[in-house]
Amino acid sequence: MNPQFLLWLAGSMAVFLSAATASRAYVSNSNVLMLVFSLFLYCVGNLMMVRLMREGGLGLAISASAIAQLLLINVIAFVVFGERLSNTQLAGVGLGVLAMGLMLMPAAQRS
Repeated sequence: MNPQFLLWLAGSMAVFLSAATASRAYVSNSNVLMLVFSLFLYCVGNLMMVRLMREGGLGLAISASAIAQLLLINVIAFVVFGERLSNTQLAGVGLGVLAMGLMLMPAAQRS
């Protein structure tokens, strides 16, 4: 995994997490400006994903993004919004983390 891919992945994650947080804030207060801001951030995040797909391929880029969002948005939901997951849901998040670790390992060289 090259550092440039990881940097773009981190940047897109920050944008997607901001978008999800703005979406949740919209649900809480029904301020249409938060909804518009959230949609704008999702558009920016998706444009960043195009670059990731070029560098790492569709499967790796989307999978790594989805699992990173799964983990990090749960942290935001827990810390900022006071939401809680059941034990079964926590096990699912743990499996996602394991899956991401396996995906980011270097691929074996084909002979």
